[in-house]
Amino acid sequence: MPRGQRKYNDEFKNTIVELYNHGKSLAELSSEYGISKSTISGWLKKAKPINIDNKGTTITAAEYQAMLKKMARLEEENEILKKAMAIFVKE
Repeated sequence: MPRGQRKYNDEFKNTIVELYNHGKSLAELSSEYGISKSTISGWLKKAKPINIDNKGTTITAAEYQAMLKKMARLEEENEILKKAMAIFVKE
């Protein structure tokens, strides 16, 4: 990790996002907690809900990224199983 860079846990990040959603400004949060505005903006962007259908279902950008990552892993596992199956069918 680069020098001077802090690692914040998810609970702390969620607290900052909730404070912002309840009316605190970026400047207030930045000065009060000693976190850069760009860092807080990144957390806000990841926590912003995204509508995924007409029924009102929403997820956050972070959840969407996690789903994409999981889908890629499952597709890779599926390809491995297909290749293994082809080997066993030959025998």
